[in-house]
Amino acid sequence: MTSNSTVSIVTEIPSDLHQSMQNYLDNHPYWDQDRLIAAGISLFLLQNWGSQISRDVEDYRTCSRIYLETLFRDNVKFSLFWDNENC
Repeated sequence: MTSNSTVSIVTEIPSDLHQSMQNYLDNHPYWDQDRLIAAGISLFLLQNWGSQISRDVEDYRTCSRIYLETLFRDNVKFSLFWDNENC
């Protein structure tokens, strides 16, 4: 799978959480549901990786890249930073 490919996820979330998400999106027009969920999942993985980071460094870097690209999608491109062989 390439970094530009996507998959669809169907999941159930509490209705209160969905309402909060909709309220946020209504007030932040540059965000959409897909971007919000991608940021949330990547941040969760980064925060909960724990001691496995040494074994899964490539996955950790991928989550870091996706998180930053998602947050700053409209402002900054990280491709030059992440394509650097020294990372």
